[in-house]
Amino acid sequence: MASSHDADTAGITRRKSLAALAGAGALALAGCTQSSDGGDGSDGDDSLSGPINIAGSSTVYPLMSAIMEDFAEQHPQVDPDVSRTGSGGGFSNFFCVGETDFNNASRPIQPAEEELCAENGVEYVELIAATDALTVVVNPEADWVDSLTVEELAQIWEADPAQTWDEVRDEFPNEEIERFGAADTSGTYDYFIENVMGERGHTSDYQATEQDNSIAQGVSGSEFAIGYFGFSYYYQNPDQLKALGIDDGDGPVEPSLETASSGEYSPLSRSLYTYPSIESLGEEQVAAFARYFVEQTTNEDLVAGDVGYVPATEETQEEQLEILEDAIEQAQE
Repeated sequence: MASSHDADTAGITRRKSLAALAGAGALALAGCTQSSDGGDGSDGDDSLSGPINIAGSSTVYPLMSAIMEDFAEQHPQVDPDVSRTGSGGGFSNFFCVGETDFNNASRPIQPAEEELCAENGVEYVELIAATDALTVVVNPEADWVDSLTVEELAQIWEADPAQTWDEVRDEFPNEEIERFGAADTSGTYDYFIENVMGERGHTSDYQATEQDNSIAQGVSGSEFAIGYFGFSYYYQNPDQLKALGIDDGDGPVEPSLETASSGEYSPLSRSLYTYPSIESLGEEQVAAFARYFVEQTTNEDLVAGDVGYVPATEETQEEQLEILEDAIEQAQE
């Protein structure tokens, strides 16, 4: 059941290669699985088989691919396909037209997407995956800036933006601002507009991409560049980039697992989601993976230590499992 987004299929060996995300190319996740006789400590369960197709958010992608890798090692007959299409691109081009089993999203599903799913008979449930600190980054050589106010951030990214840094703050250099950010199919783009830009819109004068590693490369290559993406990509590459503190009125707060968890990193801390199709949950391998995914959302070593997001609380996990089990029961009646 491979689809047109296979070109971006990737299965990164998490414990060895997540730190290489800034330069990673597409890899076949199925090729990373182990044989059923079990060097991974699992029982080599061959009872599950079949495809699991997942598209959507590039922000959720590192977490989803890490959890999928572990699941695929335990179930080597499962054929996973995890890709980065952007939250909106995943909903409109794949999930809501019935081509994928899950859609990852860095913001809640939007009304137009709900309508598209309804038109195509695609029912789903919303599951919270983790908490992210949307991170604004500059080049490490940019020693003239450590933080920005929300207003200054808006000046840089609004529809008619500042062109040089000294237009944002007098003491900044008279150098052209180079912008790297999320494409308009991205949930990160939508979240940024809703929580920073508002009615000021978003400039088209920037390098737009669904590949967060491309943003990282662009910013690391220019002293006067700025970009934004999910915290995981900074967390995995802290020496290549400089994260800015954001001042929402009470002084600058730097992005971190702690400030995202507490809500202190305002307004850029946010929930991350995945949406399984209820019809797809009728397939045993899809239902089993959905359960496994929710079970792993409280795994601090994986979610925080390996990927760089805030794990779900036990209470949230229990709520998500209850929602999921109801959907699985509905699917398998």
